[in-house]
Amino acid sequence: MIDLGVVAGEASGDLLGAHFVQALKQGHPELRAAGIAGPRLVETGVRAIYPSDKLAVNGYVEVLRHLPELLWIRSRIGRYFLRERPRVFVGIDAPDFNFTLEARLKAGDIPTVHFVSPSIWAWRPERIHRIRQAVSHMLVVFPFEEAIYRDAGIPVTYVGHPLADAIPLEPDVAGARAALGVAGGPVVALLPGSRLSEVERHARLMLDAARLVHARYPDAQFVLPAASEAAARLVDQARRALELPLRVLAGQSHAALAACDVALVASGTATLETALFKKPMVITYRVPALTAHLMRKKALLPWIGLPNILTHEFIVPERVQEAATPQNLADDALAWLDDATRREAVAARFRALHESLRRDAGRRIAEALEPYLEAA
Repeated sequence: MIDLGVVAGEASGDLLGAHFVQALKQGHPELRAAGIAGPRLVETGVRAIYPSDKLAVNGYVEVLRHLPELLWIRSRIGRYFLRERPRVFVGIDAPDFNFTLEARLKAGDIPTVHFVSPSIWAWRPERIHRIRQAVSHMLVVFPFEEAIYRDAGIPVTYVGHPLADAIPLEPDVAGARAALGVAGGPVVALLPGSRLSEVERHARLMLDAARLVHARYPDAQFVLPAASEAAARLVDQARRALELPLRVLAGQSHAALAACDVALVASGTATLETALFKKPMVITYRVPALTAHLMRKKALLPWIGLPNILTHEFIVPERVQEAATPQNLADDALAWLDDATRREAVAARFRALHESLRRDAGRRIAEALEPYLEAA
């Protein structure tokens, strides 16, 4: 028997999960946990039955290619949990994978907690009915989400966002630049995404935009944190024949964001991280045409980036699909670099956002899980 079952989808879920497992272990140092986990969760003592990167697939078209393997993994991990009978299961993000698994476990009398609500407020609101069947308790990271679940009759707790706790209110810009060796002119961070499919779609786009920025700012320097060795290899392929003062980092996304003046960021959790580091950004994203068509039909909001969604305005530019061109990204980045007053204004907005999300999420999640762990 294990105490905690967990499934974390991709790098962001792995990072989020590590925060609350560390908090849980303060009260339960002998906590036994296992499931689908990445390196950060493994560091906390979670046994990885499968690695998180097995779930790092997005978009309708991409999922179809990997569907047989995903279904096989979900079936196997479900049987594992039903056999080991964890006191509580926590699904971290990865809603399409986790909700089906959670429904199976809940039907087997295993309490299911889901951490990080899918964006039902942005698209596919009908998912709330599926969530009610699958989830014993929902933990949400944004304050406006709490009422959505309460009104639907689903037990819910607003816990704040773990990244808002982990990232300092005042980033050490000078220290990060010294550590990365990028003192001097403006620094531009390039964050093409953590999934390999994202890196394939965005790396060359961002590098071409960086080349245009460099033409205007010859003293500019560029940093690109690669989420894995495979991602770094894709970046190296994309940068061939480009003369650009670029440092490809092994991870270190937070150092890159602390050091930069502006960032080009693929839509996702990294946009929130960039905002928490109080940095102006240009949000971009590309998916296959069919995926884009299907997602646009179901969209409820005009924004895709979390900073814009949370502020309910285009506080930073978004360049998606056909608009995601090197020239557009470069023009937006240069507009930020050319306007210090605008950069300071958006930093102030992001500081207020940071303070609203800073709630000691690890402790709050641990408190929400405590009744399940204490149950006989």
